Amino acid sequence: MPRPAAMTASPAHFTAPLGGAVSQWFQFWAGWFENVGQIGLINIELGHTANPALEQKILSEVASYGRQLGRISEALEVLLDRNEAAGVLDPAKLDPADRRTLEEFRSLLSEIKRVKGRDG
Repeated sequence: MPRPAAMTASPAHFTAPLGGAVSQWFQFWAGWFENVGQIGLINIELGHTANPALEQKILSEVASYGRQLGRISEALEVLLDRNEAAGVLDPAKLDPADRRTLEEFRSLLSEIKRVKGRDG
């Protein structure tokens, strides 16, 4: 049984089973990584910003996204607690969807505190 031409060709002229120069594939990826400036197994971009350099500076010099969200959550919890204590906010008077939203938020904060206490 004769071998396919690609299998009998010298190594210098070998092509992939689907044909074409394999080096083009590597050139594409090398160029893409140069333009991206980041190489990683998983890179996630959650959106675009008008000033990426400023956003990166804030993340490296001020606080990560997690820390920023944590501070916002803590501040919101203080406002909720104080307004409920003062009688300004009565969860019983909220419609069910709004009440459920607040309950889920407080449950989320409770779980975060639990994990921080256990792992932090």
